[in-house]
Amino acid sequence: MFDRRLIQNFDWFILLILLGIAAASILNLYSATFPIRDQGGSQVFIRQIYWYGLGFGIFLMMTTFNYFTLERMAYPAYVFSVGLLVLVLLIGKISSGSQRWLSLGPISFQPSEVVKITLVIALARFFSEKREFKEYRLRDLWQPFSMILAPFLLVVKQPDLGTALLLVLVGASIVFLAKIHWKSIVILITSILVLAPFVWIHLKPYQQRRILTFLRPDMDPLGAGYHINQSKIAIGSGLLWGKGFLQGTQTRLHFLPEQHTDFAFSVWAEEWGFIGAIFLLALYFLIILWGIYIARSSKDKFGAMLAVGITSIFFWQVVINVGMVTGLLPVVGIPLVLFSYGGSSLVATMAGLGVLMNIRMRRFMFQ
Repeated sequence: MFDRRLIQNFDWFILLILLGIAAASILNLYSATFPIRDQGGSQVFIRQIYWYGLGFGIFLMMTTFNYFTLERMAYPAYVFSVGLLVLVLLIGKISSGSQRWLSLGPISFQPSEVVKITLVIALARFFSEKREFKEYRLRDLWQPFSMILAPFLLVVKQPDLGTALLLVLVGASIVFLAKIHWKSIVILITSILVLAPFVWIHLKPYQQRRILTFLRPDMDPLGAGYHINQSKIAIGSGLLWGKGFLQGTQTRLHFLPEQHTDFAFSVWAEEWGFIGAIFLLALYFLIILWGIYIARSSKDKFGAMLAVGITSIFFWQVVINVGMVTGLLPVVGIPLVLFSYGGSSLVATMAGLGVLMNIRMRRFMFQ
């Protein structure tokens, strides 16, 4: 028999916020692709509408079962997603110098988006099962570190440094929540600093140039620094109220690169100004607060860890993209979650948010 308390605990306000972000995204994509509508721009806009329809369907579907099912499926799902990453390196489609896509007939998707969710579920299960530790030391964490390291190395190989770093940040968010002994934290940070030069020499030349340009924006204004310079011009020229819908000159004249993907926020800020940018960020902030609230109010450890992991995926993608397009962080190719064009990211994110809603709806089970 259907339990009416599930409907009572469904957060309709969050659904309204998601619809608001979807509407803003579609409006922004229309503007971003308007100058190239004769070269397939209109298809980008229409495909995103379809992706949103699928995303909301999956969001609702993820609320229909007890989320403890995910705990039982955690490790097999993680292994399967890592297997997809291996498959990408063997038969994946190459685009713009990166091998990130698997094709299933007419549909292509990025397995790295799937592994974000499965990694969170696997780590949540690991820490919910380990109740004997009051504070973890490094020797107790070899398993979660291995879970993070495997997809990290495979995604770096594609190469996709931005997503690889995102996996580390998401994994670290869950690990630190599990309470690590302070001496282990010091050792971990020291190890990262010592290994940094070795990581640097293994970066590809374009990745090194992006970091150097971040440190010295005037070093190569027409090369590696072009993207971020044009982005900052677009954002700054929006002033308080923006130039108006379809009136962004950086977008119209094609000065702004990747304007429907990585730099979609720059298009929005140019046309809607500081007020529009703050409004959009406020919607993201409300979703992040909602995820934190679910984690804090969860009565079981698996639900709390799962909520923290999914919220951290959302949080870090917003922070990295907004920091990237405003020049506060290096350009690493992370799109703005739920806003930039892209089906794999959108569907994976909506599935994760559906799990968050699932946890909230079933909190009465522990009262």
